[in-house]
Amino acid sequence: MSGALLEVRNLESYYGPVLAIRGISLDVPEGAIVAVLGANGAGKTTLLKTISGVLTPEKGAVRFAGEPIARQEPDAIVRRGIVHVPEGREIFPLLSVAQNLAMGAYTRADRAVAADTVRVLDYFPVLLERMAQPAGTLSGGQQQMLAVARGLMARPKLMLLDEPSLGLSPMLVRAIFDVIRRIHQEQGISVLLVEQNAQLALEVADFGYVMETGRIVLDGPAEALKESRDIQEFYLGGSQHTARDDRRWKPRKSWR
Repeated sequence: MSGALLEVRNLESYYGPVLAIRGISLDVPEGAIVAVLGANGAGKTTLLKTISGVLTPEKGAVRFAGEPIARQEPDAIVRRGIVHVPEGREIFPLLSVAQNLAMGAYTRADRAVAADTVRVLDYFPVLLERMAQPAGTLSGGQQQMLAVARGLMARPKLMLLDEPSLGLSPMLVRAIFDVIRRIHQEQGISVLLVEQNAQLALEVADFGYVMETGRIVLDGPAEALKESRDIQEFYLGGSQHTARDDRRWKPRKSWR
């Protein structure tokens, strides 16, 4: 995708001693939502950590708005306009909700922080009622909302969302994904979404990639991926075989 906001080319990165991503290339066009699907251990989280500067790539290039950002410090990458909302939320549990939101704006020196706080709380009104409450005492769903809200306080051009549905009830998952749609539609923020819930991810995304053992094995428009037999069988629960059948016989993915 020429002229993409984020360009990743031939990226290799280790997670500890393990080569977790192996020659990955992908694009996130400006104003798009791009989903990255895959099972646990596929390398999805390592990919996001490498883009955001938490991990240093072994090889390859990452360009954002046409400028190289690989091997830059995470705070420099945030200042460029990329915010990473990590798996597991990682809010500051002893700080209040208000203080967590303020931490999201720590790279900013403008006078619009208060106005942005109001706008962010409009996405998550339940947080408004808990501004003085320690973040660690929130429910899991509220903590996920706070993690996304804190990321928005940096005024990102691109959000990296790692498993926002993890551990949440179906109702809360729908609420989180509704907010992702609103953020995209109302603010034009591009999103790189890592998610195991393939059904929801492909509903909200424009384009998708499938990762397996550190590599991209399939990509295409979200609508086309939803129609893919492999995606239906392995990620959307479309296989007609029972768990007992799968122990004796496993269908072969056409991308292997």
